Amino acid sequence: MSNFMIFSGTANPKLSEEIANYLDMPLSKAHINRFSDGEINIQIAESVRGKDVYIIQPTSAPANANLMELLIMVDALKRSSAKTINAVIPYYGYARQDRKAAPRVPISAKLVADMLETAGVTRVVTIDLHAAQIQGFFNIPVDNLYGATLFLDYIKNKNLPNPIIASPDIGGVARARYFAAKLGLDMVIVDKRRQKANEAEVMNIIGDVKGKDVILIDDMIDTAGTMVKGARALKERGATSVMACCTHPVLSGPAYERIKEGDIDELVVSNTIPLKQECKKIKVLSTGKLLGEVIRRINNNESVNSLFS
Repeated sequence: MSNFMIFSGTANPKLSEEIANYLDMPLSKAHINRFSDGEINIQIAESVRGKDVYIIQPTSAPANANLMELLIMVDALKRSSAKTINAVIPYYGYARQDRKAAPRVPISAKLVADMLETAGVTRVVTIDLHAAQIQGFFNIPVDNLYGATLFLDYIKNKNLPNPIIASPDIGGVARARYFAAKLGLDMVIVDKRRQKANEAEVMNIIGDVKGKDVILIDDMIDTAGTMVKGARALKERGATSVMACCTHPVLSGPAYERIKEGDIDELVVSNTIPLKQECKKIKVLSTGKLLGEVIRRINNNESVNSLFS
């Protein structure tokens, strides 16, 4: 791997170290500092001329700072004559704004894609885009990895007596159906009506959950309103237990308090975003091995899709 280098931003250095350890190579050096007014200053501390470079940087909170840090590092690498610049963005921020859902609003997911390409990114690797069609916003290769692979073995090893998969809303049915098919389980749907952003009111449960151990599946958990209300509705209709599996633990605002006090018995997440605080109900699974293997395969021109087939 002499032509292969990994750099880490400051958003999730622990994950970057796990990826580097899996690949049995050190993280390359970059000096990332800030001026007194908050502007980001980056200097690449090693030669990258002619190298295939990978940058590990989720654009999680603070989203704007982490996105700018990624863009500035990409620009530094491009101006240092890197051969290719691969942005490994475990959590792709602004993905929820992927269409014009109301008059006079931006499509921010497309804007971010344009910014990454303009800066000099030649490939993007990410996990569980909020909307899969965001791949089409790019004119460069995008590997949208399935976070489901992280949770399947964990769910199997739980040996739940009467498991069933649930989607927390209509929009997540395809994701829940994938899980249900992989595990050979039935599926139910929590039908909700969203009153305003970050708030959800559960309306109905489509399917029978009486006496079931329900596994709620989603790509992210933000304020936890949808998940907690969904768990409450499921238990009111006879569910024995409720476990939630979400790839991206955004967990903003009152999320931690809601999880602690709510009806979710266990929340299983990945480390695409570092947790802000500890919680006994939250179990974290690592994406380091998955991302490391994907990087290795890309570097060796091997199939990425075969990892998930």
